[in-house]
Amino acid sequence: MPALSRQQLALLCFLTIVWGINWPVMKLGVQGFPPLAFRTVSILIGLPVMWLTLKALKLPLAVPRAYWGRLVVLGFFNAVLWHALIIVAIPMLSSGRAAILGYTMPIFSALIGALVYRDRLNARGWLGVAAAAIGVALLLSNELASMSGRPLGVALMLAAAAAWALGTQMLRRTTIPAATLTLSFWMMVEAGVVLVASTVLFERHQWHVPTADAAWAIAFNGLLVIGLAQAVWFYLARSLPPLASTLSVMMIPVLGVFSGALWLGEQLHWQDWTAMALMAVAIASVLWPARALPEA
Repeated sequence: MPALSRQQLALLCFLTIVWGINWPVMKLGVQGFPPLAFRTVSILIGLPVMWLTLKALKLPLAVPRAYWGRLVVLGFFNAVLWHALIIVAIPMLSSGRAAILGYTMPIFSALIGALVYRDRLNARGWLGVAAAAIGVALLLSNELASMSGRPLGVALMLAAAAAWALGTQMLRRTTIPAATLTLSFWMMVEAGVVLVASTVLFERHQWHVPTADAAWAIAFNGLLVIGLAQAVWFYLARSLPPLASTLSVMMIPVLGVFSGALWLGEQLHWQDWTAMALMAVAIASVLWPARALPEA
């Protein structure tokens, strides 16, 4: 597993903080606004931020026509399914448990990599996957009874995690000759188009002026989560091996659980503290530098 550069480590810390605290932010936001509309407006705010970043970095927006089909497929798994499914599921679950279910993604990613792409994991890789799986199981153990009456929310989050895992594997291997930020922009455009159509079809009768909580949650999602953090994730997913990029973000659901407890009063248990230690093991298994071989 490669060691992260300082830039990658800084971006990972930024991503962890923004995406971690966003789970209670989203939960708070959708309590006062239709969920699909919430995500749609967030994306419409975030896209100009991504566009301005592209212009500032002098990166081209164009993608060769021959690769449009591949880009649509990438966007469907990396953006459309993830954003649509999680925002519909969040009102059905606590913010912390939604984060946990969403971050079963590294487990799905490791399985997809091994079964579909024939990735070979070393002992440290399997240790990381096992630690992440046990941590997720512990975090869910106290919620199984309460979630048993909400199978749709659980199913939507797991489907989103599996789609995101497959999309990450595909993004890492894509040969589209375009900058990662360019691909990020067009994938989010695709998600925005689908979500606009979805909220018009299913939520038009629920539209109203957002509450104060919903308004600032939308602004947080638009400017930071979509406008900046989404592009950061796609960069890490494309520049690091799939297992490293996925397990490296496993502190996000832990932060989601603890910020939900602090912010929304969601109760913590000993399993939460144990899971945090296991997530640290999962992260270290892929990010801890390997010992250099001695020179001859």
